[in-house]
Amino acid sequence: MSAVTPVPPFKTFSPTMRVDALLGDWRAELPVELSAEEREGRLYARAWEEYLTGDYGFGLWCWHETDRLTNSLNGSVKEVTRVLGPGHFFGFSHRRAVAEKVPLERIHRPRKGEMSTPRPEAIVLANYQLLCTYLVQGRLGDPKAKAQFEIALLDLEDRRRTDPYLKFFETFRDLLDRSAKAPAPKPA
Repeated sequence: MSAVTPVPPFKTFSPTMRVDALLGDWRAELPVELSAEEREGRLYARAWEEYLTGDYGFGLWCWHETDRLTNSLNGSVKEVTRVLGPGHFFGFSHRRAVAEKVPLERIHRPRKGEMSTPRPEAIVLANYQLLCTYLVQGRLGDPKAKAQFEIALLDLEDRRRTDPYLKFFETFRDLLDRSAKAPAPKPA
């Protein structure tokens, strides 16, 4: 098993539209003769490198891409790692670090029936990532995030059957609870 990649120091949080535009450009640059898995692996590796420079906007994309592949490969972390490359799995510590740094004031939350596009500086989160962000920031003491988390939990049960990504939030919540209960490491 490969070593766990440490979480990079935070430098910036690129807006979602910038990340999507760059990923679109990078995707277009990939040779068409590559297999779909090779294309996914190369695109992810490029986004991973941007995340490791401290751009957590790319980390947010890597987080969702890891979960998308996990769903499409029937939950096999081994297969996801094969596609993404060793050491590129976006694990719990990376997710928690990104969730801590998501700028809540820049999150675009479309309202029911809204047809507008988000502002260029906006952050667009998948619903389960938004829940993780509210959970982490609420536990860090942000009263607004805590209140938003409580509101978001109200319809969690109704959506569980239709949203395959909610299981990733529940796993994240369980790991966060477990890490909070774990004793602090003794200084060396």
